[in-house]
Amino acid sequence: MSKFLSNIFNLMKAHKPGVPDLAKSPIGGDVPTTPNKQDGHLTSAQGKPIMDSFACPYCASKHFVRRGFRQKKMEKVQLYLCLECNKTFTQHITRGKHYPLPVVFDAISTYNLGYSLEETCRIINSRTAGVTSAVSEAGPALSASTLSNWLNETSELCRFERMREYALKKYSPENMVVTATLAHRQLYRYRFHRAKCELIITEDFKHHRFGPLQEFLEMVPSECPHQYFQEGLRASEVPLTFSKTQMIVRSKQNYATALATFILQSVKDRKLRHDAIQKFMLANDTVTVATEVPVYLTHDDLEHLQTQLGFEIYDSPIKGARSAALEVCTDLPKLITGHIDILQIRNGQIHILDFKPDAAKEQPIEQLTLYAMALSRLTGLRLFEFKCAWFDEKDYFEFYPLHVLLKTKKSQRRRKVYTMEGVYKINQDERKVTEIKPIHL
Repeated sequence: MSKFLSNIFNLMKAHKPGVPDLAKSPIGGDVPTTPNKQDGHLTSAQGKPIMDSFACPYCASKHFVRRGFRQKKMEKVQLYLCLECNKTFTQHITRGKHYPLPVVFDAISTYNLGYSLEETCRIINSRTAGVTSAVSEAGPALSASTLSNWLNETSELCRFERMREYALKKYSPENMVVTATLAHRQLYRYRFHRAKCELIITEDFKHHRFGPLQEFLEMVPSECPHQYFQEGLRASEVPLTFSKTQMIVRSKQNYATALATFILQSVKDRKLRHDAIQKFMLANDTVTVATEVPVYLTHDDLEHLQTQLGFEIYDSPIKGARSAALEVCTDLPKLITGHIDILQIRNGQIHILDFKPDAAKEQPIEQLTLYAMALSRLTGLRLFEFKCAWFDEKDYFEFYPLHVLLKTKKSQRRRKVYTMEGVYKINQDERKVTEIKPIHL
């Protein structure tokens, strides 16, 4: 493993993220905004902390102040002074780069879309002509040798390069990714990596049964019922809940957290963090096939799942009534809609991912379960094929939606589950998962 990648995993393991939560995706990003200071935290122009976990990389203290700038050839880098250990640090874990990190990541992503080194350099130089002039008086044009060095340095993290040759045999760079802007109360940028999806499904036997998912993703731009998304309830706000008994939520650090740590250091606005992670993962990993996927559930779908498949769907409990048992929902919503942040195919399953800043304090189990139910109905695939997860740059939490909806007698006899990362107790609280970390490692 390279020193660069080792630094990322060591940073995650120590839970000392010296990476502030930045925001706009490196591909086609705007000129960065200048961060402000508020209570010692790196903040956005709106005055809110860009990343809640931003801390000194040496002592993990959150007590720090600004200490001027470091002037580089093409950008200024903000310096910070820790008030506990008196050491100076920056938000970057990727160092020694003359070019701004958004330009570096944009170039890597553009190359992995299928363009040659020379074509990529021409594209990036034309994109950054105005940005670099706003930051410094002059900057050298990106060369093919420099881009090649960046690709070598990040090859262990950006693994799509091993699929790139085969993807180019099926699609040109212009047709490799399908994009569409969806006006669903707000604008969503749907992206589908058709080359990656086709390679994953056709070249790996355990993924052959996911052909209906590929057909669905191809049809989204032309067949999506946009009127549904103007009328239906959002999955994150729907008044439904599910029993959390007889299930576990596994906690880990994996490739998704490493990529989030890597890409967030280039972002400048917390509102654009999702877009940055989505674009980079879609272009550079080997498993992400689509982002911002629109899904929906009708009343008939919910009724079928509840009455014919035996899935347990309950009304959301009234706030403050903790002792009351959950009540089976008899008045199902007419329509539920949502957009899946990141969709992956790996290890014989379809993974539904949601980026949640400060993920350890979140439990979006209902939202992700509804996404899985909707995608199952739209593709005709069994819920058994799906796995859900939410993550940030530090933690990755995953669960099986089928365990949330269907309680078997066999599962009621189990009390503990032994995994690679530790031992989990089977949850007994029907309202929430009481432990999302292994009880010992």
